[in-house]
Amino acid sequence: MSDYAARRTAMVDTQVRPSDVTKFPIIEAMLTVPREAFVPRDMREAAYMGNNLMLEDGRVVLEARTLAKLLDALDIRQDELVLDIGAAYGYSSAVIARMAEAVIAVEDDKNRAAEAQTALIELNYDNVVVHEGALAEGAAEHGPYDVIVVQGGVEELPEKLAAQLKIGGRIACLFMSGNVGDARIGFKAENGIAWRSIFNAGAPVLEGFEREKAFQL
Repeated sequence: MSDYAARRTAMVDTQVRPSDVTKFPIIEAMLTVPREAFVPRDMREAAYMGNNLMLEDGRVVLEARTLAKLLDALDIRQDELVLDIGAAYGYSSAVIARMAEAVIAVEDDKNRAAEAQTALIELNYDNVVVHEGALAEGAAEHGPYDVIVVQGGVEELPEKLAAQLKIGGRIACLFMSGNVGDARIGFKAENGIAWRSIFNAGAPVLEGFEREKAFQL
């Protein structure tokens, strides 16, 4: 067993399982996907630490516990199309790809998008399409989606993104209020999205997901 394989097992045993995540597809995906292959080369030694992996420009690779609990609540099925917003170097998309029919991974940084595409191809994740563009814009041309996952903090969900979710679909977001984060799952009905809080977690707010500042004289 390679050192990274041992670290993957330890990550699942110490970060994921103790967080009451027991669904086999999630455990299997996190034991299989090489997290170290989806981070910058100089961060590989930190890939399996139990916290958000901080990238440049305020972005993160979500800690394994947070991603696993979001996926647990979403309960993604094998016939579903998933939109992964803020995919960074592609780790979350690779994990989701093992559960879903297909994943559209949206990344706004040109270099990260290219590296994600390369890593996903090299590891045969051929049911993931990397879409380079503004995170708040989503990827309407590939939708609508059964599931949307937002890999970062949200103050307000852009309407353009909410519109790309199918009626009956689910969305996972980390709603931030200052430094305090509330992970919620939203269920879309004809009259909008109904949110349910599931646990506490945090991440920097993504560009385009900030609350508009009220104008003051």
